[in-house]
Amino acid sequence: MDRKDLLGIKDLSKEEILEVLDTAKEMKKILNGEKYSQILKGKTVVTIFFEPSTRTRLSFEMAAKYLGAHYGNIEVATSSVAKGESLIDTIRTVEMMKADVIITRHNMSGAPHLMAKYTNASIINAGDGINEHPTQALLDMMTIREKKKSFEGLKVVIIGDIMHSRVARSNIWGLKKMGAEVRVAGPSTLMPPQIEKMGVKAYYNVEEAIKDADVVMGLRIQLERQKSGLFPSIDEYREYFGINKERMKLAKADAILMHPGPINRNVEVTSEAANAEYSVIEEQVTNGVAVRMALLKILCERRN
Repeated sequence: MDRKDLLGIKDLSKEEILEVLDTAKEMKKILNGEKYSQILKGKTVVTIFFEPSTRTRLSFEMAAKYLGAHYGNIEVATSSVAKGESLIDTIRTVEMMKADVIITRHNMSGAPHLMAKYTNASIINAGDGINEHPTQALLDMMTIREKKKSFEGLKVVIIGDIMHSRVARSNIWGLKKMGAEVRVAGPSTLMPPQIEKMGVKAYYNVEEAIKDADVVMGLRIQLERQKSGLFPSIDEYREYFGINKERMKLAKADAILMHPGPINRNVEVTSEAANAEYSVIEEQVTNGVAVRMALLKILCERRN
């Protein structure tokens, strides 16, 4: 992987994705062991999140610390950004403090790409608008690989708000590159126009979508979208598109259930299904730390 930044899955090759996954496998040994290494000794990692986050920001922080890096976090609400400082000036200021890697989440699609142009530090996109969430897709692929060994020919169905989901986009790009068949399902009002051009098949009946699937992935219903009238009610969404144990029976006997979190329990996934033996939702969280450790290692080694 010979690039300064990680901005999206769309631009990565299959070989680059495999490098991250292979490195993450090694990083998980550290994570499951003493959780201590000096691989990033002398390096500085900074997070700047313009949107709320628990899992992603904390997992990057833990990843940096487990590898021995210095870590800093900018609280946007109490930073100079709140005083009107531009995005470029903020990034340049952080670079002048000798940050090696800057991890950012922004509500505007393309913001990390802009940042990358104005700094020599490595930028990692932790989610930009409705564009991409590359590290989530990488941890999802790591989890699938652990359970299924290979991606070739797997049937993966992603269910929910496809229109506004950066997780769905990154997973579609990544899984297609790795040889999986990707299906998407959800209300027609939450399905992007011409989604089939991404090489996926769209379903508006969740039972049909789940049938014979190897992997079933639910997405968080962004409740704020309901104010726009994009779906009538939570109860109706649950009835027609919610993932439950009965619907999971339509998938293959060894199918796994995934969700990027946070879960609206008993909306997109019932508690019974989320806690079932086929659920790997908690394993995704652990793998998120391993993948982010891998990315920090790869990007910092490139800088050396």
